[in-house]
Amino acid sequence: MKRCANCKSLMPADAPKCIKCGFASATPSAPSPAPAPSPAPATRPAVAPLPSFAPGERPGRIRSAWLLAKQSWRVLMLDKQLLVFPLLSGIACLLVLASFAAGVIAAGHFQGEKGDTTAWVLAFIYYFVNYFVIVFFNSALVACAMVRFQGGSPTVADGLRAAGARLPQILAWVLLASTVGIALRAIQERLEFIGRIVIGLVGAAWTIATYFIVPVLVVEKLGPFDAVKRSAELMKETWGESLASHVGIGAATGLIGFLGVLLIGIASVALAVATSNMGVMVAGGVAIAAFLVLAALVSSALSTIVLSALYLYAAEKKAPQAFDGVAQFAFAPK
Repeated sequence: MKRCANCKSLMPADAPKCIKCGFASATPSAPSPAPAPSPAPATRPAVAPLPSFAPGERPGRIRSAWLLAKQSWRVLMLDKQLLVFPLLSGIACLLVLASFAAGVIAAGHFQGEKGDTTAWVLAFIYYFVNYFVIVFFNSALVACAMVRFQGGSPTVADGLRAAGARLPQILAWVLLASTVGIALRAIQERLEFIGRIVIGLVGAAWTIATYFIVPVLVVEKLGPFDAVKRSAELMKETWGESLASHVGIGAATGLIGFLGVLLIGIASVALAVATSNMGVMVAGGVAIAAFLVLAALVSSALSTIVLSALYLYAAEKKAPQAFDGVAQFAFAPK
């Protein structure tokens, strides 16, 4: 790690310029031989442009959220393998839950008294392992999104390799987050109603302050405390637009998910009545479950793509090319 000579911010030792202020180091470096010419790589289709707006025209928050979701979907369609990361994360989280539940039941701690030390230790270990799984695969997805924004064609292996390279930072952050989470929960259980509300607000503030933590870990490779500070700085600069974008994407994908479930349900009931076959209802239930899983995977991927784009916008004051047409409306302060 080194510090920027201009703003004193931490950045990786091999970074050519400060990601916060853009200051380029004046340290001379040995010239490297010119690389041999190589065949131009095969180009992949660019992300389709967004609609243009007349000077002074500003779409409302609902339309901005829809445009964000639509453009994130286009990015995802160029790299459909990004869905692998939330899928692997979900499967791993289910396995972690199942293994811990089986262990707790076998040990008889599911009937432990309130405040039991063993129960708290198990809760901490579960929180740590589960959160590590989530952060690791989110880091892999963010790394792939960054490659795509730079014009590359990321693969699943690229994402996993990038997340593995940040393993020390991820482990350190997960340890800090697990400690804070368990501490807040322990304090909350020992307080009265008003105290619980206060601690709940503290937890919400912590969640907001660490909104950019995964992109910061992936791009800037900071330790846990510096990463929290950096994330809070970025959130302070993009407070309203960050929350609006996050809520907007969730609302857009949630609406599409609701309409999909509604249509499948209506079609299943209609077919079951028309054919007098209850097997159609069972098939409809399976279809709804599969659709909900797919919707959750897509929603997670879209949210992470938008998070990565917003991070670049906050850190470099420039949106990725894929979001050029909507960034000034969706990300800029209203």
